[in-house]
Amino acid sequence: MNRSLFEGGFGGGGGAPAIPAETLARLKEAAGPGGWIDDPALMGRYVTPFRDGEPGRTPLVLRPDSTERVAAILRICHETRTPVVPQGGNTGLTMAGLPHPEAREVVLSLERMNRIRAVDPLNDTMTVEAGVILAEIHRAAEAVDRYFPLWLGAHGSCRIGGNISTNAGGVHVLRYGNTRQLVLGLEVVTAEGEVWDGLRALRKDNAGYDLKQLFIGAEGTLGVITAAVLRLYPRPGEHQTAMAAVPDPAAAVALLAHLRGMLGEAIAAYELMHRNCFILAERGLGHPDPLASRPEWRVLFDLEGQGTPGSLRAPLEEALAAAMEKGLVTDAVIAASEAQRRALWQAREEMAEGLKIAGPILSHDVSVPVSRVPEFIERADRAVTAAAPGLFLCTFGHVGDGNIHYNPVAPADWPAERVKETTREVARLVHDIVMELGGSITAEHGVGRSRLAEVAHYKSPVELDLMRRLKRALDPHGILNPGKVVPME
Repeated sequence: MNRSLFEGGFGGGGGAPAIPAETLARLKEAAGPGGWIDDPALMGRYVTPFRDGEPGRTPLVLRPDSTERVAAILRICHETRTPVVPQGGNTGLTMAGLPHPEAREVVLSLERMNRIRAVDPLNDTMTVEAGVILAEIHRAAEAVDRYFPLWLGAHGSCRIGGNISTNAGGVHVLRYGNTRQLVLGLEVVTAEGEVWDGLRALRKDNAGYDLKQLFIGAEGTLGVITAAVLRLYPRPGEHQTAMAAVPDPAAAVALLAHLRGMLGEAIAAYELMHRNCFILAERGLGHPDPLASRPEWRVLFDLEGQGTPGSLRAPLEEALAAAMEKGLVTDAVIAASEAQRRALWQAREEMAEGLKIAGPILSHDVSVPVSRVPEFIERADRAVTAAAPGLFLCTFGHVGDGNIHYNPVAPADWPAERVKETTREVARLVHDIVMELGGSITAEHGVGRSRLAEVAHYKSPVELDLMRRLKRALDPHGILNPGKVVPME
């Protein structure tokens, strides 16, 4: 085995030597004026996880403002075997954008690369740099009467480069697909510091391998995304939002099929939520439950269309009435204004913040076939409750695409070691069930550091070997985000 591959950082920051002062000086020069931070007092937000986990450490945060500077930095890192951790808005939940605690990696923040390079409404595309905040993309699309459908709770702080690098999902996957389906072209800097200009605004291009797909979802382990061509859509003229109480998750899945049968592709988002999620939202964030009946299960869904405002109201009411006759819905509310619509979505969008306040979270981001969501929830609840009494089960997710956020919350007074042991035990129980149902142990949050051991446990030897071969081919010295995504030997 190539010794530099084994020791040079694939296994994590702990395997790399301390970064020489000479190398740090060269990297500062390459980043340019205002392009670096080495004061520990100012680096906190670059090394602190959004929710759970141990903070990282780094001797240097690099903040280049151009693709050319990113390339110069990576050429130095490649030459000197310096591990580098690409970072967007640092809103991820698997520690993919964080350095390890040993301070042997530099952080490469793309936040200063925040320009919208071009908007082409006739081609329905927008070309943006990696550091543009998602909410700014939404506003730029609206300015030309277009729509970019990626929508996350962190839209005000997450950056598009991180969204692409993690293949972010969000609430609109049901209608528009994951981020992978929303990207037409990429600009990427390789581990060696070469710039690949793949910013093609094309729907059809069969001239060889679709290279951009290698970097989407790779979490910065194969290259650093510096810009992208995004796919836009006509701006919907009509929105309807409803929340409906359902008897159980099986009814929620049946209701989705019923609504799609009556409303077709107008359903843009479809979220399942347990009552405990609203208890946490009320306690921690002060959001009252929108349904007075406080049902155990409910769904929150959006309709979108190109018709005139209000045109989907009657079809929605008809569909809900038919669902009630079938016993799929026991109570419902339809937003009568934009303010009411926002109020219905508020608890869902701020769920991550509510969980953060509640206590230690045993977080799971899993997916199964939509038809098997009820079976997963029933089996997981039974197994987890038996193995770890005392956990507060908070289950919600994008049931329309099979993605469930299964997040038991531990009591605040549990000691850290008990939380750690229970987390390991519960993760194995939940993920075993997921795999038996033909699912995935990470649906939209990615692997990062948090799920690395699980990937090694559940993926087949052939799949792991293919991932490792790809990593070695594109990052021969193992400098790009070491210890993330790919479990090396």
